[in-house]
Amino acid sequence: MSTLMAVIRHDMKLALRRPADFVNALAFFVIALTLFPLGVSPEDSFLVPAAAGLIWVAALLATLLSLNQLFESDAVDGTLEQLLVSGQPLFAIALCKVAVHWVVTGLPVILMTPLLAVMLQLPADLLPVLLLSMLLGTPVLSLIGGIGSALTLGLRGAHIITSLIVLPMYVPVLLFATGAVLSAQAGVSYDGQMAVLGALLALALALAPFAIAAALRISVSQN
Repeated sequence: MSTLMAVIRHDMKLALRRPADFVNALAFFVIALTLFPLGVSPEDSFLVPAAAGLIWVAALLATLLSLNQLFESDAVDGTLEQLLVSGQPLFAIALCKVAVHWVVTGLPVILMTPLLAVMLQLPADLLPVLLLSMLLGTPVLSLIGGIGSALTLGLRGAHIITSLIVLPMYVPVLLFATGAVLSAQAGVSYDGQMAVLGALLALALALAPFAIAAALRISVSQN
């Protein structure tokens, strides 16, 4: 536990020393949603049904923007190799790193969502549904993204390759999260969509850390 806490403290300090790594993702999220009504239509008839989808797509792309910072600095300064030979469970270390990534990228996006939802004319009674879907869905984005980031570590054009790997796996999260909000808007039960999001989160928590650990070993051995 002391090693895992040290990893969390190290990554949090690194994120605070280089705020641009996560501020860029939040800035993209805000700017994209601010410009969209100006470029398409500011009418309520368009924004109300589209608001949840717009917010989720922007959150997904903001997560993609920050994925390659997950392991890159550790690979450059040799920390990753030290972790591999430390004898500590690499899957637990990977889970800690993904958790820090979500705290510095996913959590600020969720905190900013209510303000942007109001700007996009999302009805107030739908906001709790949207926030719950984001609390369940954004950690899944970080966990899946961690797999892609680990697989492409050290490769040329890693950002593009990571996007190609993880985007297809992001689609179920996007569909069920926006579907939950649309169901609530139509007055239909959204329990099914939330249950699927919860199941996806549980599955990602159970499997993604092991996949990330295996991908890191492969990437380090090839570089």
